[in-house]
Parts: sequence; C-alpha cells; structure tokens
Amino acid sequence: MLSRVLAALASGGLLCLAFPTFDLWVAAPLALAVLALVLTGVRPRAGFALGLLAGLAFFVPTLHWSGVYVGNLPWFALSTLQALFFGLAGTVYAWLSARGTVRPLAFAVAFICAESLRSRAPYGGFPWVKLAFSQADAPFGRLAALGGSPSVGFAVALTGALLAVVATRAVGRMPLGRVALPGGLAVGLAVSGLLVPISTDGPTAQFVGIQGNVPRPGLDFNAERRAVLDNHVNATLAARASGEAAGQPRPDLYVWPENASDIDPLRNEDANQLIRNTVAQTGVPLIVGGLLEEPEGYLSNTSLLFEPGKGDTARYVKRHPVPFGEYIPNRDFWRLFSDQVDLVRRDFYPGSEVGLFTVPARSGQVIRAGLSICFEVAYDDIMRDVVNAGANVLVVQTNNATFGYTAESPQQLAISRLRAIELGRSVVHVSTVGQSALITPDGTAHQVTSLYTQAVVRGALPLRDSRTLSVRLGGTPELAAALALLGLVAAAARRRSRTTDDIDPNDRGRE
Repeated sequence: MLSRVLAALASGGLLCLAFPTFDLWVAAPLALAVLALVLTGVRPRAGFALGLLAGLAFFVPTLHWSGVYVGNLPWFALSTLQALFFGLAGTVYAWLSARGTVRPLAFAVAFICAESLRSRAPYGGFPWVKLAFSQADAPFGRLAALGGSPSVGFAVALTGALLAVVATRAVGRMPLGRVALPGGLAVGLAVSGLLVPISTDGPTAQFVGIQGNVPRPGLDFNAERRAVLDNHVNATLAARASGEAAGQPRPDLYVWPENASDIDPLRNEDANQLIRNTVAQTGVPLIVGGLLEEPEGYLSNTSLLFEPGKGDTARYVKRHPVPFGEYIPNRDFWRLFSDQVDLVRRDFYPGSEVGLFTVPARSGQVIRAGLSICFEVAYDDIMRDVVNAGANVLVVQTNNATFGYTAESPQQLAISRLRAIELGRSVVHVSTVGQSALITPDGTAHQVTSLYTQAVVRGALPLRDSRTLSVRLGGTPELAAALALLGLVAAAARRRSRTTDDIDPNDRGRE
C-alpha cells in the first residue's frame, strides 16, 4: 500500500505538468496510466483514499493561484473539494476492477463522469483544469471538434489506461502480441485527432483587443477605478493612431476586457461620456467590460456595446457569477470558517440571456459576437449556447489582476484555445492585465501578450457559421459516458450476485 500511496501522489504531480505553464501535454495520459495501476484491484475505500491523494497532489499546486491574495484556507478548501471527485472516481473504478485486472473503458468513463459531476456541483461546479484543457497543442485536442471537452478527456484517460495494460502485461512477461495490441490501440488513439479536419477559412473582420493594465495587482487592483478606465481609453486612442500611421486596416470592433470600467458607465455621466468620446474618435463600435450597480442591492458583471452616435445599444449580464468570488452562497455558514467571505460586500446578480452582439463589418459581413465573461469560458453549456444563438466569433473578456503572476491566466487562455477548436470559432481573448490573444479556429493563439503590461492585439479573424459535430451533439457525450458507467456497474453487480449464488450454503457456513 505504501508503494500505491507514493505512486498516487506521483500521478497527481505528473498530471500538473500537462497544464500551463509547463505545457507537457503527454504528461496527462502518462499520469493516468500510473493512476489506473494504483487503483486496480484495491478495495473501494482504498480507491477513494488513493484517488483523493492523487487529486490533492494535482489540484494543490495547479490551483495555487486561488489563494495568492486571499490566503491558504480558500486555496486548500477548493483543492480538497476538487480532489474529492478524484476520490469518487477511484472508489467506483476500484469496485469495477476488484479482480485485479486493468479495465480501460471502466477507468475512462469513471474519470470522465467524475469530471462532469465536478463541473456541475456544488454551486454550479468548477470545470477548471479539466483534462481537455491541457490538450490544445496535442492531437487529442482536435477531438474536441467531435465531442467537446468530454471526448478529449475520455480519449486521454482511455489512452492512459491502455498504457497501464501494456505495463502489466510487459511485467507479467506475456507474449509480445498481447503487449503490442493495447500499445497499438493507445498510440492510435493518441494520434487519431490528426484525422479530424479543422477549417480556418471564411470571410474576415478586423478586431482590436485592448489590454489597458491596472495600477497594481491584487484584490485592490481597481482601487483607482478611474485610472483603469483611463488606461483603456488611452490605449485605445493610441492603438487607433498607431494603426493609422502604419496603414493598417481600420478595425470593425474594439474589445475591452472585464472590469475595464468598474465605474458604472450607465449611471456615472463622466465615465459614460469618456467612453462615448472614445467611440466617437475611433468611429468604431466598442465592447466594454463594466460593472453596473443593479438590480437594487446587487451588482452586475456586464458587457456593454457602445456604437458611434448611438451610445450603449446592447448588454450582456454574466450568467454564471463565481461562487465565493462574486457572490457568497450560504454566507452565514461559511463565515464560521473565515471572515474573508465579507470581502465580497455585495453579491453579483446572474443574468438570464445568452450574450450575442451584432455589429456590421466594413467588408459587408456581419459580426455576431458570442460573449462570455471570465470563468464562463470553462463551462461547456454556456459556450455552446452562444454558438447555437448564432455567434460567428467568440469574445472572452476577463480580468486576471486578482491572481498575480501565476498560471491562472495561461490556464484560461488554454481553455479559450480548446474552445476555438471545439466550437469552430475564432476567439478574441482580452484580459485587463494579460494574457490576451487573438485565436483562430484551429486553436492557435496569435500575439500572446505578457502579464501586467499595456498591450494591444489586432488583426483579421475568420467569421464562421458552420456548426461542429460537438455543437450538434451538445451534452450527448457526457450522457453516453454516464449510461456506459451505469451499464458497467450493473454488469459487475450481476456477476457478483451470480458468484455469491454459486457458493454452496455449507461453504458459506465454513467461511
């Protein structure tokens, strides 16, 4: 058991290396191969403990950014909560592999079902650092166009389990053919994504993303709210001047990030006039990330569309505020553990409408920008909704100032890259402090900016209307995984029942 404990910890640590900023995508299937070996043939309670240890070894370092300014308690609480889902997967798989034989399909569906569950619960779930989000540079990542992030995660987990079969058969000195078969299947699965066609063609529009920067990192990044707004105004006007001087194509749309104007731009006349003047000087529509003091007693995290000569013409209110970040669920209860919950003085109110802004482009095309704000990019259903609503380009507005110089921003950019492949759309990914980038539908990030600098990303991106198989299938892959797991559990239960029935009653007495 000691060797299993050490191997479980090693598997979690190895899985960390698949995610930014290490970006060693091959570490993911290798880590899961180790985990499959660790969990095979142990009792369910041991499976839970080993899975939990692997989860802690993975989530604690990978989510370090969650405590950089609020302390260790939230960081360890979040990491432990997420690790419990590894424990759940370990419990189920240990029960299914009680005979001591690696079962690749059972391992893969148990792991993906646990990921699906943690993406939904508690409080709406936390799908950050799903397996798929480490695979934007890998052949596995292209499978996202077929079945979304669940299909990528399933392929990675299944490959890992097949490698575990190779290891057990090789150690057992089985015939070469029996070793080569699962090895060949693993290799074939690992490169199968190369067969998935990814198209990047289509009519284009010109986009400019403004990374205005903030006076300082941390929870009080916006203590000088007017300075943040001024930064984005000045960077926009400078981008306009430099673009004209260089003879660059005139933009069709400017995009500011989340929290670019935390001064309510609809209630503060000074902020409103500043934004309107900026739009008038550029002559180009602008999407502003703003904070509205509404409804009464709440705040709203919003995207606002300002058009020349018209002012604000459309809005999107963030549909999935972040629990413990933008609102405190069960505040009185959690205050018993930490008074940090009162750092969130007013809760954010969730929106109910899918975010879609329509803007005419100078080429005669129409930009239909599908909106998501910050952590929403990690939620499969929110991102599918905007494409189903008609988006031909995605806009991800985010603010990473509260996470310092950590891996949080690169992790989020990796999610946007996978979304581009999955949904077949270009992505304008813009942060207040970086990293920002323009992403083409093949998941390639262009002009990636540095953290805590004022920067501009600009260029032409294709507008695409076709829907990938992933969009058409929706949540079907996760449903299929859940049904497969139920079938495996039912079959295993039936086998155990028959085995018990076959034991002579007198033998039971002697036992």
